[in-house]
Amino acid sequence: MSSGVDLSQFYDTFFDEADELLAEMESLLLELDVDDPDSDMLNAIFRAAHSIKGGAATFGCFGHLADTTHLLENLLDFVRDGEMELRQDLIDLFLETKDILSDQVAAYRNGEGPDEDTYQRISGRLRQIAKDHAEGHVTKAAAPAQPKPEPEPKPVVTKAADGKSPLRLTVSNASDKDLSVLRDEMALMGTILHEEKGEASLTLWLDTTASADDIEAVCCFVVNEDQLSIAYEPVPTAEALAESAEPVADAAETEAPAAEIKTEIAEATEPSAQETSPKKETAKTDAKPAAKKAARTASSSRGESSTLRVGVEKVDQIINLVGELVITQAMLVQTASTLDPVLHDRLLNGIEQLERNARDLQEAVMSIRMMPMEYVFSRFPRVVRENAARMEKEIRLVTKGAGTELDKSLIERIIDPLTHLVRNSIDHGIETPDQREAAGKNREGTLTLSAQHQGGHIVIEVSDDGGGLKREKILKKALQNGLTTNENIPDEELWQLLFAPGFSTAEQVTAISGRGVGMDVVRRNIQSMGGHVQMFSREGQGTTTRIVLPLTLAILDGMSVQVGNEIFILPLSHVTESMQPTLEQMRNMTVEDRVLYVRGEYLPVVSLGEVFSVENYETDMTKAIAVVLQAEDMRFALIVDHLLGQHQVVVKNLEANYRKIPGISAATILGDGSVALIVDVFALHRLTRDRHSASVAALS
Repeated sequence: MSSGVDLSQFYDTFFDEADELLAEMESLLLELDVDDPDSDMLNAIFRAAHSIKGGAATFGCFGHLADTTHLLENLLDFVRDGEMELRQDLIDLFLETKDILSDQVAAYRNGEGPDEDTYQRISGRLRQIAKDHAEGHVTKAAAPAQPKPEPEPKPVVTKAADGKSPLRLTVSNASDKDLSVLRDEMALMGTILHEEKGEASLTLWLDTTASADDIEAVCCFVVNEDQLSIAYEPVPTAEALAESAEPVADAAETEAPAAEIKTEIAEATEPSAQETSPKKETAKTDAKPAAKKAARTASSSRGESSTLRVGVEKVDQIINLVGELVITQAMLVQTASTLDPVLHDRLLNGIEQLERNARDLQEAVMSIRMMPMEYVFSRFPRVVRENAARMEKEIRLVTKGAGTELDKSLIERIIDPLTHLVRNSIDHGIETPDQREAAGKNREGTLTLSAQHQGGHIVIEVSDDGGGLKREKILKKALQNGLTTNENIPDEELWQLLFAPGFSTAEQVTAISGRGVGMDVVRRNIQSMGGHVQMFSREGQGTTTRIVLPLTLAILDGMSVQVGNEIFILPLSHVTESMQPTLEQMRNMTVEDRVLYVRGEYLPVVSLGEVFSVENYETDMTKAIAVVLQAEDMRFALIVDHLLGQHQVVVKNLEANYRKIPGISAATILGDGSVALIVDVFALHRLTRDRHSASVAALS
């Protein structure tokens, strides 16, 4: 590579690519069939380790990372070549090595050195496995294994005396994808005078000022050294050179668009699930289902599309600017509402067009922040595998809706709550194989992770087919803990007691749960993201925990309402209807508590003016407006003075700029420059539910 280049500018790109490759490595290792490993999967795992090693070695300052991946790659090479039999203990060791590699990447990213003791320990174990294999390995083949041929010595690269011979590059045993990537890269490094395409091979004659070492360094990001042959030699014949004029002339037409060329070196290291192994094929016949292979192939092809890596801070900056645009647009709309539509027809039409474009731009920008739930779900096969083995249970993980997208700001925060819920299902939900068999169930339990969009929310569910929740046991524990409850409490409200601090019905503490310190943290974390948690269970059939989260937190559709002289914003996704109550619809449960009778349903009444102590709010219910809100599994009527309209509002964090206000989730800036508070519907719901439950208990 050329000297004088500051390689530190590529560190972040390398770290991001390494994280992606390690995540893919873990996923593939968990999918491997020990008895009949898929060669494509083994190649992909090997390529991931090789790519990380090559990148770390290129930078020259990530020694521990390069050494560890080198040792791992050697063992993977033995396995994919059929020289070493794949065993469960090897997969466990590879997974442990992957965890240590992730820690090393994180340490280097933070400017720290990896843990030396951990490095020495894992290196010693990997070396010992390789040593044992070298001293006396047993091949999987029935016939005695043929000795592995020594790699051909690399050709000596010597330039012709006249200095005019082009550089000849031959790549063999490579996939079409890798060959295409390499051809594009070589076209950027010089002029392709002639090329010959064969089956899984490509030969190029390149007129370039780059040295052979530079060419080799670039190619090694895509293929292995033993797949390369480089020499300075003339184009084979004069006729071939003449014929090459036309392809060269057409290069500008046939070359892929610039947007499709990967501009980051590390991106060229993506493993191909379809690559042809340079190793000789084993005698085994692939017994994998065709559907599984097809799905893997489709996934690989999807990954070949062009991508552009952009820092999160830049995306946040764009979102903030779009937010300011929405505020400015709201200001113009409010100002234009006072103008004569006849005299200012063109101006009003322009503002209307601006409003449509601002909404489209907002939706497009917000979609950049969206990531598929597959990023989260991919972490749980290993969690289920290890914890099920620890609890001596047989559990199968099923995922649904992995393509459902969630805001990136929530993706990382949702992992910990989901992990706790999954571990809880493994420990307390799903029974042991003997218990399931005695109950007439399959010995293998099923744990399901699913995600789907519902309106302006994403719904994530953790379901199991275990023993379900035991009502009497939970009720007894709640009374012992002094929680406010009664014998007639509905199941849905009783299950919510499980989220109380320190609440646990476990008879004994296990290695993974039972201390009663997790479920309250789960609910608190979900609420901090603007969401809520629901639980559903049937004894003997299983339990489902549902997490409901907003799709975005930056810009939302809201309904502005007036109470006294104050303006509040209600999230439109929670509003179901509005009406003016009549005396016949009002019912008094106690002196203070009232309900509104709407189409056969009694809805608890909450006065927004009373909750926030607003001056001069309307106390006569028949002159006010009732807005029916849906929160979690409950509906209630919110009393306001006036409805002002519906529009987009930009969410501004109150805690960062002021402090936390109970019942208020955030603030926004209106078109006239004033500040309006965004109501926390879930906080009002909890207030209503607590008051409603207390009133029912008093009446009973």
